Amino acid sequence: MLSSVIHHYSYNPDTKSLKIAFVSGLVYQYKNVPKRIFKGLTEATSKGQYFNTFIKDHYSFSKFEDA
Repeated sequence: MLSSVIHHYSYNPDTKSLKIAFVSGLVYQYKNVPKRIFKGLTEATSKGQYFNTFIKDHYSFSKFEDA
């Protein structure tokens, strides 16, 4: 996955949680994310733009310590 903003991401379909590790070292877990949103992220040409448009400010999240 090539992105200048997102280093890694993973999705748990059972809990509908999307964990995103950013290149800055910050890690967030977004809650109640539909599978279609995760699929859209995996298919997006620009992961950062997709994140800003469809995930950021749309889902509650927990912030983790730096990865």
